[in-house]
Amino acid sequence: MPGTMPADTAQDRPLTPAARRVLQAANELFYERGIGSVGMELIAAQAGVTKKTVYDRFGSKDALILAYLRARDERWREFLTGRLAAVPDARERVLATFDALGDWLSTESARGCSMVNACAELPDPGHPVHAVAAEQKAWIRDLYAGLTGDAAGALADQLLILHEGAVVAFSVGGVRDAAAKARAAADAIIPDTGLPDTGLPSGR
Repeated sequence: MPGTMPADTAQDRPLTPAARRVLQAANELFYERGIGSVGMELIAAQAGVTKKTVYDRFGSKDALILAYLRARDERWREFLTGRLAAVPDARERVLATFDALGDWLSTESARGCSMVNACAELPDPGHPVHAVAAEQKAWIRDLYAGLTGDAAGALADQLLILHEGAVVAFSVGGVRDAAAKARAAADAIIPDTGLPDTGLPSGR
């Protein structure tokens, strides 16, 4: 039943080697082919395990979808915060989010945002993928709010919209330099001074 997850899922206990292979297979297949077109049999075959092993470890396809999205999101957060940690200037750190986004789109996310794709395939707002996606977008917005010291949130909203728009322009519109164009737009709205030398969030 959509919206209902088993109590004991992949995020509750350490991944075995077989479970890691299942999650890697799910990551590749769900992202490249779409969630709806990929069955558990195909995931099991690519991972080199039985379908029973997939269900024993993840419980259901919905639970595996959530594990895939959370693992992908964690990799993105680690990539982004790692890039930002190397930028000492507060203003340049905000702009560096778009540099990192451009690199991520080119190497890891040619088909667009996995969260948005999952929500499009599973449109029921009660399905848990929508909560996971909302959490991820809230994290990006909060990151911008922290980097800019934007307590009211207007600037953070604008930067989030530029960020998300760049993803769509790249993956759907074929604008290969979408992140660079979003960076230029961000450069025009970020204050020249007064940004906090804030710490960065860590992980999920």
